[in-house]
Amino acid sequence: MYRKFTADQIFSGYAFLPPQKVLVTDSKGVIKDIVSLEEAGDDVEIFEGILTPGLINAHCHLELSHLFQQIPKQTGLVQFVTDIIQHRAAAIETIEAAIEQADAAMHQNGIVAVGDICNTAHTLTHKQRSSLYYHNFIEVSGFPPFVADKRFEEGKIVYEQFAQYFHHNSIVPHAPYSVSTELFDKIAAFPPNRLVTMHNQESEAENTLFENKAGDFLRLYESLGIDITFFGATGKSSLEHVRSHFNKTVSTILVHNTHTHETDLINTNQYFDRDALYYCLCPNANWYISNEMPPVELLMQHKCNLVLGTDSLASNDTLSIVSEINTLQRQFPALSMEQMLQWATSNGAKALGIANQFGSFEPNKKPGVVLIQKEKATRLL
Repeated sequence: MYRKFTADQIFSGYAFLPPQKVLVTDSKGVIKDIVSLEEAGDDVEIFEGILTPGLINAHCHLELSHLFQQIPKQTGLVQFVTDIIQHRAAAIETIEAAIEQADAAMHQNGIVAVGDICNTAHTLTHKQRSSLYYHNFIEVSGFPPFVADKRFEEGKIVYEQFAQYFHHNSIVPHAPYSVSTELFDKIAAFPPNRLVTMHNQESEAENTLFENKAGDFLRLYESLGIDITFFGATGKSSLEHVRSHFNKTVSTILVHNTHTHETDLINTNQYFDRDALYYCLCPNANWYISNEMPPVELLMQHKCNLVLGTDSLASNDTLSIVSEINTLQRQFPALSMEQMLQWATSNGAKALGIANQFGSFEPNKKPGVVLIQKEKATRLL
């Protein structure tokens, strides 16, 4: 049994196909061929809109879904982080119910694979029965050097919980302002890691901290009772400070990049192999937290590999990649739909190391088939 799909436009994962093309799959969604409408025969399903491979959410915090509409908007990153710390505790039943609803919403919104940040094992039970593919990024933090051993061992405990059921897991740093170089080095030396991610330069205050030991992050440490007398200004941006502590042979996704400057891009792109470095845009979260947008034109000027993420329901009104695309289109009208869909499909699949199955309409892949109509995505297969 075969299914045959056509629409106003078909996006292959790399480009829009010529008109009058038909996508052919088997009944389980495995891609068989792309043929002309004349060759397709009967029973072609015709849709209005864009047919695309399933969408890739390269950055999410599924375990924070219970914080939907709980965190005030546009208070800045430091206040946002403070609010998350103060509000994330909840009854496990509340957390798990929100996780289930958010996972179902992503499926409904055409998302097939997710790079998910995990500080706990709260998502583990639901992921075992989810139809979505998850790469579990076990996130660790600890800015004082003396807690590096303890925090890394705690991360390994969560990692082992996921590793009992999933093969696609990593231990990763939260951000430069929350991870000591000692902890970075432990992460870089962790043998199972094949893919890591990090929140990067989400606020200019992050750069100010490392350049001058000044700015809003000092307030965060004070409110958390963290003594940073051990830390001195480096005169470097936050990314410059930590870059050499990454294992350059491991694929890396840098997330947000809202205040990543040109020098950072030049040096970081030189440090990593091109195919091992991706920059993830989460525009809705940037607006929600700080009313800012990432420097998309600068990233494109330097030919950075771009992917898209939703961040969490603590920092977004919806877990929808189409919503992220629409926000980018409004903020950067010169962007083409073809460019953004590539970020959301084939680039995302490459970033998560799953391009053998997801991201493009190619024979023997099972990438999902999604219909996009304006601000809505519908999973067809």
